[in-house]
Amino acid sequence: MSRPKLSFRSAVTQDLSTLVALLADDAVAADRESAEVLPTHVEALAAILADPNQQLIVVDSEGRIAGCAQLSFLPGLTYAGNWRAQIEGVRVAPALRGQGVGHALIEHAIELAGARGCALVQLTTDRRRPEAVAFYERIGFVDSHHGMKLRLKH
Repeated sequence: MSRPKLSFRSAVTQDLSTLVALLADDAVAADRESAEVLPTHVEALAAILADPNQQLIVVDSEGRIAGCAQLSFLPGLTYAGNWRAQIEGVRVAPALRGQGVGHALIEHAIELAGARGCALVQLTTDRRRPEAVAFYERIGFVDSHHGMKLRLKH
């Protein structure tokens, strides 16, 4: 199956309901996501759009949202004071999974990070998604650290 024609852009306010639904359409995230647009979603999108160190990438396929990812640019003293990029919230529309959309999305995020001068791109993926771990390893990510999280809201 060939990859659909894709383009990339930054999210806009009108994308919110589609993005929230896409993020909620995930068995692993079912206990933390809502398909209903909440006030916290509206506030979060406004903060992302206003912050030059945040980018919410939308993958477009023939006028429809095919996927998304959040790219955060982080300064730090480690890595000789170089910036790093954090990729989060990666989702591909169910009908387009397995067609190269995710690979194109991650490659695009890596290109954006390089253009910003980042020395490192990092991400985490849930251990309940072994296929995601394999996907990221095929792209070149290395399972080099043990990620840990502490949920403050349930």
